[in-house]
This record gives sequence, structure tokens and C-alpha cells, in this order.
Amino acid sequence: MSNEVTVPLLPCGSIDDIENFYGVLGFSTTYKQRKPNAAVGLRREDLHLQFFEIAGFEPEQSYGSCLVLTEDIAGLHRAFAAGMRAAYGKVLVAGVPRMTRPRARKNADGVGGFSVVDPGGNWIRVFQKPDTMSATAPAAAGRLAKALANAVVLADSKGDVGQAARILDSALARPQDDDDPVTHVEVVVYRAELAIALDDRETAVEMLARVERIALNADETGRAAPTFEIAADLAAALR
Repeated sequence: MSNEVTVPLLPCGSIDDIENFYGVLGFSTTYKQRKPNAAVGLRREDLHLQFFEIAGFEPEQSYGSCLVLTEDIAGLHRAFAAGMRAAYGKVLVAGVPRMTRPRARKNADGVGGFSVVDPGGNWIRVFQKPDTMSATAPAAAGRLAKALANAVVLADSKGDVGQAARILDSALARPQDDDDPVTHVEVVVYRAELAIALDDRETAVEMLARVERIALNADETGRAAPTFEIAADLAAALR
């Protein structure tokens, strides 16, 4: 048979916290019960999620996760980010809950993805549908691009923010004349994002100041524009 639908059932410590958070992201509640077991169902268009409550549940210990495939990863991220800005005044990039940025994942054949970590510690991993991509993303070229690709896998996919930061610090400590300036901007801004996730405000401020000193020509400035938008979001998160 065809047209079956699978709905993830994920753990949390509070269905109220889950309902409120996903409401910020544009989800509506389709079902909610307190007894005999607390549970809530949520929906955003064709995206369905359900959660059950466990007393004393620790989000940091959660292994809950699911994949979401979308035809418009950038649009979905923009919608989630807009909801966060409206509710919290910023995009949440540290702690629980939080959200990463859409980036190509080396460990997913270059398919673009971002993650939402909800109040239950569940990782909702959002990826572009492979059949809607015009072409497979090329492999990272250059030492900075390779360092960035490795850091994204560690931080955005595996949650190892500290090791990702160390990879970027090592790359940034060894500048070379043929480093691509646009990739340099991406690395420095991502390092600022990791610093915020690590509650290292000093490094985050230093990196955002550093990115302004990277020399770019007109073409490079245009290509780096999306990354400068991320930097502006990070600066807002620090205020």
C-alpha cells in the first residue's frame, strides 16, 4: 500500500513547554490529554509531531530525534526564525531550546540541513528533499572550507560544539595567502555562533568584530551577504 504517514512520538518533561515552543514555530495543537498519560499532538501544514511527558525527564539526556524532509528548507527556517524573533526577540542559538542554521552537511552527501532542539532535548533534523535539489553540492575546497565542513558535522549534527570550535580555532590560527575571503567570513561568523552556544560572550564579540576587518571586493561582499545577515542575528542575540 502507499500514502502511509508516520508521526514521530517523542519524549519531554512538560507537554506545556513543548506546546508553547512549537506554537512559536507556527504549529497548532491537534490533540492534548493529561490522563492517563500526558501527551500532545502538533501540526504545521503537513508536518506532524507528537510528544509524551515523563516526570523528571532531563532534556540534556534525551536521545529523541526525527528527520523532516522539505522542498523549501530556507523558507521553513525563515518562518521558524521569524517566530523566535517575535516571541523571544532573537533566534535561539544556545542552550535548550535552540536552532542551527541551514548548512550543507558533509555527512549527508552535501544535502542542506538545520536542526531544532526543542525543550524536551529532541533533535528535529530538517533536510532539503534530495529530489528537489538541482545538483549535489560540491565537496569543500580549500583548507578553511574543509575545516568549516568538519565543524558543521560536529556541532550541528552531533552537538559537539567544543570540538567544532577547536577545529575552527586551529584553522584561523594558520592564515594563508590563498584563503578565500568569503569562506573566511563564514568561518569567523560560525565561530562566533559556536562561542554563543558555549556561553563565551568575549569570543563571540571578538569574532563579530574580526569579521568586519576582512577585506572583500564588491563581488565577494555580495556573496557574503547571507553570512553578514547571520552575523547581525548573532549580534542581536548578544544584546
